[in-house]
Amino acid sequence: MTPTPTAPEVPAPHPGEGRLVLVGTPIGNLGDASERMRAEIAAADLIAAEDTRRFLGVADRLGITHTGSVVSLFDHNEQAKAGELADAVARGQRVVLLTDAGMPAVSDPGYRVVREVAERGLPVTSAPGPSAVLTALALSGLPSDRFAFEGFLPRKAGERARVLSALAREERTLVLFESPHRIADALADIAAAFGPERRMTISRELTKTYEEVLRGTAAELRERAADGLRGELTLVIAGHSGEAEAPADHLEEMQRLVDAGMRAKTAAAEVAARHGMSTRAMYEEHLRAKG
Repeated sequence: MTPTPTAPEVPAPHPGEGRLVLVGTPIGNLGDASERMRAEIAAADLIAAEDTRRFLGVADRLGITHTGSVVSLFDHNEQAKAGELADAVARGQRVVLLTDAGMPAVSDPGYRVVREVAERGLPVTSAPGPSAVLTALALSGLPSDRFAFEGFLPRKAGERARVLSALAREERTLVLFESPHRIADALADIAAAFGPERRMTISRELTKTYEEVLRGTAAELRERAADGLRGELTLVIAGHSGEAEAPADHLEEMQRLVDAGMRAKTAAAEVAARHGMSTRAMYEEHLRAKG
């Protein structure tokens, strides 16, 4: 039985009742700002924001009045700030942690602070909000009962190819983030590692006016993105079917590993292991293709 939602409660901080509150923020459409989000920000003693100027701008546009101190918390200072924020919670302060968009700690700052606060036995709670991961997954039409979130792919081609090779036989649906200026190269590597017929979607500008979900095979979307795509991009890729595959289907994947500096026999062994094939068959197929 699904619990009946209760009316939003405005938290009233009291001395000695400090806690860390992870607050989800809109990923595009400000209309997705929840009453709980507004209440938590208004009641905070201290607000840790990924980008303080962006937070102040959004709060102003939403008409949120807040009296808490605002400090910056981003990837490169989170480790140093975690202890300070945990100290604030220990002193009885209500500390709100939020990022530029979506849920903190999901490919964004936050988990180090949560770990520090939790390890001290102090309260941690959340005012859940929008998530690009779950929104793109729900819109994809791909199986969502089991999925894995892999964050951003590596920037360097060789590292990206190795990561994708390792994921090629993952049977769960995969969710990834990618930047507009790397999407063409990423899709080429996905088609090489997963096979050109793997089904996938690309969601861009989620919840915004020009929201779009591109659907097709890896090869089809590689062609559509050849000239680049604009906006924030979330990729959802169907999992591996579990069936055995032919060496010829993965020559491009093997060649990319070789081009990245791997010996041909080592690349053949790695690709074969990823796809449940014989290393010898993969290597011989590579030699035949080389002519």
